[in-house]
Amino acid sequence: MTNTEQLPPAARPTRPVALITGVGRSIGIGAGIARRLAASGWDVAFTYWTPYDRRMDWGAEPGAATSIAKELAEEGARTAAIEADLTDPDAPTRIFDEAEQRLGRPVTALVLAHAESVDSGLLDTTVEAFDRHFAVNSRASWLLIREYGLRFRSAPGTATGRIVALTSDHTVGNLPYGASKGALDRITLAAAHELAHLGVTANVVNPGPVDTGWMNDDLRETLVRGTPLGRLGTPRDTAHLVEFLCSPEGLWVNGQLLKSNGGAAS
Repeated sequence: MTNTEQLPPAARPTRPVALITGVGRSIGIGAGIARRLAASGWDVAFTYWTPYDRRMDWGAEPGAATSIAKELAEEGARTAAIEADLTDPDAPTRIFDEAEQRLGRPVTALVLAHAESVDSGLLDTTVEAFDRHFAVNSRASWLLIREYGLRFRSAPGTATGRIVALTSDHTVGNLPYGASKGALDRITLAAAHELAHLGVTANVVNPGPVDTGWMNDDLRETLVRGTPLGRLGTPRDTAHLVEFLCSPEGLWVNGQLLKSNGGAAS
């Protein structure tokens, strides 16, 4: 498929712009969402932060951003890969500035798929780790939603804007992650009401157990046994729901926390 950036401006189809955070690895949920939206007619700006992947067990994936951008371009999407440290409160403004400058249009859909996620419980979580989880998962998400709300414009009487945030119900042994994701839920659901006058819907998606390289064999087997459909979730499963929520057909779903988890036991 032709890369639309190779076409003269007048010949390029008009595609809405999606901004997706947390697209640092090719097997991740964020990358799956980016592929699905590109295939369904969106241009895609996405963020990643290599130092986070580097300090996690799975490690950084060299060249991932370039590879993902190339895949999206093969679907006809113009792309903008933006490396951003979401612990920096100024990052959201810079991200939106760069996405708009490089893709030439404002963001229509904001998909929050980023996360700080380091296992620790009530007794062993450090203050530094707790604050970092809230800075990335809660504060950065609020600032990104706020920046989106300050910039978004739609035609009167239309509802074309979309916010979708990915959450989790982890709590035991995963305190800072679960608590900060709970705050994210409330922020996003507030946006469904506070940004309604702009023509924006906002929903939260809990994708359940998705194996993107962080599970060991014992955990994988346990989670499969607890899922009625007998398998783990995939990034494509989550991506299909996000695609629907971002589509005109998904307009009437608003202010909801949706579980896309195959019926996995909580």
